[in-house]
Amino acid sequence: MASASDRNPIIIGGLPSQVPDFDPEETQEWLDSLDAAVDERGRERARYLMLRLIERAREKRVAVPEMRSTDYVNTIATKDEPFFPGNEEIERKVLNATRWNAAVMVSRAQRPGIGVGGHIATFASSASLYDVGFNHFFRGKDEGDGGDQIFFQGHASPGIYARAYLLDRLSEQQLDAFRQEKSKAPYGLSSYPHPRLMPDFWEFPTVSMGLGPLGAIYQARMNRYMQARDIADTSKSHVWAYLGDGEMDEPESLGQLSIAARENLDNLTFVVNCNLQRLDGPVRGNGKIMQELESQFRGAGWNVIKLIWDRSWDPLLAQDRDGILVNKMNTTPDGQFQTYATESGAYIREHFFGGDQRLRAMVENMTDQQIQHLGRGGHDHKKVYAAYAAAKAHKGQPTVILAQTVKGWTLGPNFEGRNATHQMKKLTVDDLKRFRDRLHIPITDAQLDAGAPPYYHPGRDSPEIQYMHDRRSALGGYVPTRVVRAKPLQLPDEKTYAAAKKGSGQQSIATTMAFVRILKDLMRDKEIGRRFVLIAPDEYRTFGMDAFFPSAKIYNPLGQQYEAVDRDLLLAYKESPTGQMLHDGISEAGCTASLIAAGSAYATHGEPLIPVYVFYSMFGFQRTGDQFWQMADQLARGFVLGATAGRTTLTGEGLQHADGHSQLLASTNPGCVSYDPAYGYEIAHIVKDGLRRMYGPEAEDVFYYLTVYNEPIQHPAEPDGVDAEGILKGIHRVSKGTSGTIGAQLMASGVAVPWALEAQRLLAQDWGVRADVWSATSWNELRREAVEVEEHNLLHPEEEQRVPYVTRKLSGAEGPFVAVSDWMRAVPDQISRWVPGTYTSLGADGFGFADTRGAARRFFHIDAQSVVLATLTELARDGKIDRSVLKQAVDRYQLLDVAAAEPGAAGGDA
Repeated sequence: MASASDRNPIIIGGLPSQVPDFDPEETQEWLDSLDAAVDERGRERARYLMLRLIERAREKRVAVPEMRSTDYVNTIATKDEPFFPGNEEIERKVLNATRWNAAVMVSRAQRPGIGVGGHIATFASSASLYDVGFNHFFRGKDEGDGGDQIFFQGHASPGIYARAYLLDRLSEQQLDAFRQEKSKAPYGLSSYPHPRLMPDFWEFPTVSMGLGPLGAIYQARMNRYMQARDIADTSKSHVWAYLGDGEMDEPESLGQLSIAARENLDNLTFVVNCNLQRLDGPVRGNGKIMQELESQFRGAGWNVIKLIWDRSWDPLLAQDRDGILVNKMNTTPDGQFQTYATESGAYIREHFFGGDQRLRAMVENMTDQQIQHLGRGGHDHKKVYAAYAAAKAHKGQPTVILAQTVKGWTLGPNFEGRNATHQMKKLTVDDLKRFRDRLHIPITDAQLDAGAPPYYHPGRDSPEIQYMHDRRSALGGYVPTRVVRAKPLQLPDEKTYAAAKKGSGQQSIATTMAFVRILKDLMRDKEIGRRFVLIAPDEYRTFGMDAFFPSAKIYNPLGQQYEAVDRDLLLAYKESPTGQMLHDGISEAGCTASLIAAGSAYATHGEPLIPVYVFYSMFGFQRTGDQFWQMADQLARGFVLGATAGRTTLTGEGLQHADGHSQLLASTNPGCVSYDPAYGYEIAHIVKDGLRRMYGPEAEDVFYYLTVYNEPIQHPAEPDGVDAEGILKGIHRVSKGTSGTIGAQLMASGVAVPWALEAQRLLAQDWGVRADVWSATSWNELRREAVEVEEHNLLHPEEEQRVPYVTRKLSGAEGPFVAVSDWMRAVPDQISRWVPGTYTSLGADGFGFADTRGAARRFFHIDAQSVVLATLTELARDGKIDRSVLKQAVDRYQLLDVAAAEPGAAGGDA
């Protein structure tokens, strides 16, 4: 049990509401003192005293309610700012060169005949935020560890490329190939941070969908998890996430803040670039987005640092004895501040300072130009440094820095703060000249008038470039950089899979449980067992994985500080600081973020982890499809299990649980290798091959998706001479027809294989049809291979034409071919083009519903009797039987009556 001082507070910042007043006289004295302060010194002075008392109370560890919002000023007072260790003059020159090259790169990408787009305003606003990080905080990987993990804001990528160019990490030829990845290969630069497209450069894919903040939180948590389990030393790693204030509207951006606070992730810093502007206009025109975000983050338990004003405001704020300036800042909406960013000093003097004599007096000795240049804190290196240093020093909480900036800063009056600035991609010659003059870039008018604006490099031996190299050397190397140091794992031998290949005997188990049994044996392996990371959204018991609780335990950095209600049971709920299982609660998004962080640990920290994420029904590829795309982009590896799969298998749950389409969604993800196995021995071969492909000597950047079911069936033992290649390629024959005179082929996947076997029996017994049964372990992989074959044939007509695997496999088999699954027909229809004969499919198209399995399958016409009818129909179409047989089959099996179907197997939650 952890000591009381180590525990998270159960009530954060609360006060008891039912406490009697034991000393009313003392209470009255305090109240009288407050009244006197208000009467004699005014409300502002009284407010200041109250704030100081709250501050002192916290210092003395006295519980007082949290303030959800503070004044619209910098959190760090000028007197508390640390010494700035950098050379600000050189850093300004470096940043000016970076700003110029970023803008020129995007502008050149708009030249005639190219026009590939790009964004310059976002980086223009956040350039100082990045520059201070690069020069003083971001740790590289040269020390042999993972360094810092930095989630760059996607639209700021041109600035990151521009900086890399100055450091000779990228060439001018590469900058000119921005967003031209194929036509300018191998020099092309991706539009945004895409590790799959630039695997030596970017680490984390981000762009405006809220996936960056979500991924950053779980990356910080994964760092702690790996440290706690003694897999990697991540103690020096810090996670930085650069976000936009408009992006914070995404539910994913704010949805998991609580876990970061709950687990005390002080290795995490969000930097929200508050340029007050979305793509089309203000984020909160009539409100104040920074105040809103402050309340949300404080309420979630984060440390909040507001960085609003640059140093030019310090003398004015020092004069503000009455709080009139702060009040003006508090009450001015964001939309008006955006107007001030585009207006003259005279306008600001009149409209911001002109409403009160005390405000007018503050700026009476300032010129209009000085007033116009009163700046925002996110552009002030010293202020940014102070905020970063405070964030790194803060313990016990994650930190968010809310930094106010101007979108399009330094790009000139046509860009700065304009509503359309996000879509503006090209600077005119006049824009470029103003931009050049403001940045003091030594480029002549003649160069700008001649055509495409040139890039600027101060020279490899210049003080600016040497300064940049020296800073990165001191911080451990260049960022962003993606390095794969992980070595191949020593994989288990055949003995590990022996039990699964024996079948289930007389016992009926679901394929979910068959997988869990294989996983249990894998986790016992001395070489790789400890590398498995189990992930589930509050469903371990549903999937029969509670058996892992006593041994693997559930990860909780605070351990288990209570006596579990089921502590006397064999499968008691067990939490531990070194637990192997991640229990992320009812959050599929959180689980998928954990999956991605674990699945990319081989690159991030050089230590492979094998995540196994098990989700319920359709709540994976449908619920978090964007994240699976992010996973593929991040080159993450691991196993994803769609448990309780199928549209008719999860009886009783109804429409929003009936998954008949996840395999189709999985087919759209090029990084996903998906299977729909029927038996335990098939799963054994698939898992073994998945470990080889993802963690063996020639590791591939893929992840495996298996759909498994909760319907108990008897699993046969692996047959002698099993077609292992067919299992992995996507199809193998499980039963050859032995009686009947008319041939047919039945193809099924997953839970539908037993239906096909029953249909095989009925066809032979009732209609004299001899049918073979094939287990289509992967419709998706069959199609993928066939498409690759066709592409090769298209481009190499002079060579001998290749034949897709499915065509070769079914060649010589007597048709027709009838496919059936618990998926919509579009899933098996993927291979229809390459099946050598008459082909038809049955599937569960439409919404699911609650009923017995038998009734649901009869309704969708996918049960064994419907397979029989479909086979007879195709035989009649081919002229092999009389069509009168079809009506006989409909009547014999009562196929028009859903209620006539046998209810099917009951139970089987796992």
